[in-house]
Amino acid sequence: MKNFSLALALALVSISGTTMAQKSKKETIKAIDARQEGYAAIAKQIWGYAEVGFQETRSSALLQETLAKAGFKVEKGVAGMPTAFIASYGQGKPIIAILGEFDALPGLAQEAVPVKKPIEGQGAGHACGHHLFGTASAAAAIAAKDWLTANKRQGTIRFYGTPAEEGGSGKVYMVREGLFQDVDAVINWHPGAGNSASPGTSLANKTGKFRFYGVAAHAAAAPFRGRSALDAVEAMDAMVNMMREHVTPETRIHYVITRGGEAPNVVPAFAEVYYYVRHPSRDEVKDVWERIVNAAKGAALGTDTKVEVEITGGVHDLLPNETLARAMYANLKEVGGYAMTDEEKAFGAEVQKTFTGKVPPLSSTQDIAEYQLRAGTASTDVGDVSWVVPTVGMSAATWVPGTAAHSWQAVAAGGTSIGIKGMMMAAKSMALTAIDLYTNPALLEGAWKEFKGKTEGFTYEALIGDRPPALDYRK
Repeated sequence: MKNFSLALALALVSISGTTMAQKSKKETIKAIDARQEGYAAIAKQIWGYAEVGFQETRSSALLQETLAKAGFKVEKGVAGMPTAFIASYGQGKPIIAILGEFDALPGLAQEAVPVKKPIEGQGAGHACGHHLFGTASAAAAIAAKDWLTANKRQGTIRFYGTPAEEGGSGKVYMVREGLFQDVDAVINWHPGAGNSASPGTSLANKTGKFRFYGVAAHAAAAPFRGRSALDAVEAMDAMVNMMREHVTPETRIHYVITRGGEAPNVVPAFAEVYYYVRHPSRDEVKDVWERIVNAAKGAALGTDTKVEVEITGGVHDLLPNETLARAMYANLKEVGGYAMTDEEKAFGAEVQKTFTGKVPPLSSTQDIAEYQLRAGTASTDVGDVSWVVPTVGMSAATWVPGTAAHSWQAVAAGGTSIGIKGMMMAAKSMALTAIDLYTNPALLEGAWKEFKGKTEGFTYEALIGDRPPALDYRK
């Protein structure tokens, strides 16, 4: 009888705890919704700033100000990056980190209209939705802080302001500096064309600029006196393009010629080409990168020029944590998707006219993708974080269904109420997941058990080596 009474008491306590947690979550959702207007204004402001990697001065400052006003202590300029920061609130364990990005992409300025209409006088645009990313993450961090305060719970919430995700590898420098060493779990998200919290991988990536130096000369009167740096770039590119047949099918190699000379009648004394290499395996990335470096050396030798190589970025593949992913998925399901208004549907229909092939229905913003392990085809510096601490992420429909990332259509939708609705979904889902991590020690224990099993024998080494942040990589 005693054992029965004890079991009944424990069961009642468990039910009571669950009920309180659910009530607390509903209150958190309401609190985030109540601040939607303010968060929408912040996101729209950052959308307008559209600052590229390591130049996000105003965007970073706005997020810092928002968090400081909410009671966070802000540490600026961390890991040698002027626009990077960490905002903290609370004390003791567990320490939960939420990542926030805010850099834009060059060459993609676009009005918030359903037809292609570049913004005059502006070069960059938020084609990956990082204005929404940073704002939603700040909203989630503030909601977690409010929950800790209201419930008088021990624990710390941190917001990591991470610049230059697009090719600058901002988070890598933070990881290399040991800024995640005491963190118990990391939460993040990304804007997209659908709603999902499925665990997924990503591609490791290494990037760099190859600069060739030749000798200028009159291209007609004395070309024999010149040594063309552009010839060297073209020779290198030709060798790399032939290499494509002899790398694994999963390998991706991209390049753009960023400098090719100033005038056709002058033998170019300087030329530059910018390369990316991607693969699911970081070891394969390293191997292919060395072959590309050798192609550059061969091109310089063959054209009697000199070459210098600058590594501008490098990220690990993403290590999924299914324990955390299932918790995030449950919270995303609880928050749910959203329905478009008639005005949003009209906007979406016009945007979808610019797509080719079959497009998803506009109503898919209401759906949550089925939980499954997914293989990613992009790269992110969240990958490096995921190899040093259990990390979980999700995506929300901030764009018209069917939209490709890094497109004018993504910029356009990100500047409308469609983007804001997806952003608010993400903020709520991340905040609820943080609450789970504060209230359920078994969730953290399970996440760490899975993490340790997957990283046994692994020692972190940054693909960028020991170089300082490439603060001018967008210049």
